[in-house]
Amino acid sequence: MTSLDAQRSAAPVNGPGSGFATDVFPQVRRPDAGAVLISEWDAGSPEGQRAVLDGVARAWEETPLPAGFLSRVLFAGTDGRSVLNYAQWTSDAAHREFVRSEDTGLSERVAAALKAVGDVGDAGPTRYRLYRSMLPQGEPGTPGCVVRVAFRTTGHDAARGLVDGLLDRLGGVQRGEGGIASHFHISEDGTRVVNYSEWTDPESHARQIGTSLRAGGPVMNFITSLPGVEPLGFRRYATPRGLVRV
Repeated sequence: MTSLDAQRSAAPVNGPGSGFATDVFPQVRRPDAGAVLISEWDAGSPEGQRAVLDGVARAWEETPLPAGFLSRVLFAGTDGRSVLNYAQWTSDAAHREFVRSEDTGLSERVAAALKAVGDVGDAGPTRYRLYRSMLPQGEPGTPGCVVRVAFRTTGHDAARGLVDGLLDRLGGVQRGEGGIASHFHISEDGTRVVNYSEWTDPESHARQIGTSLRAGGPVMNFITSLPGVEPLGFRRYATPRGLVRV
């Protein structure tokens, strides 16, 4: 067993201490991630957004974390109000067992942080699996922005058809100046696809939206032609806040 394996098997690990990096982008394609949970909140204002980020992150930092926990990172929306939550676990079973047996008051502290801001629309996270990724041809850049692109789909066949079709059309290579990677996640029930897309900065993605990803262009025309697929738009996020197991 390597020292890293021993570190990961030791549980619990408390907060941002040994074994965790803080406030960094997660390693989306890490091989030990068997389950992903994604949710979004609308905090209503920059002040509410900051309160959600601080309150939820602090609640997790104060909690003993089991070996099955890999990351939970919150991102601030560039709109000044939205918050993206991206979490990784070794398996669905590891997360479900943590929820079942957790008695540290974490859920109460998270709920209090959200309630202090108001109605943020928290319906709980949706479970996803990483399906495929579109990677750069050369050395990847350093992420400075995450773009969440969402789709509603009628089932796993439609979800996989969307992702496979996009990667086939684009040769499996991330396009656009400033584009780093696109990671396509399919929900447990097959009714959602989330592209967690990494960019060097929000401006690079905005330029791409005005060119190859514009409405009426070949990529968008392909997406809108697919049966059982409904585009739900995108949001840009930056400023990661949270814990990533190293």
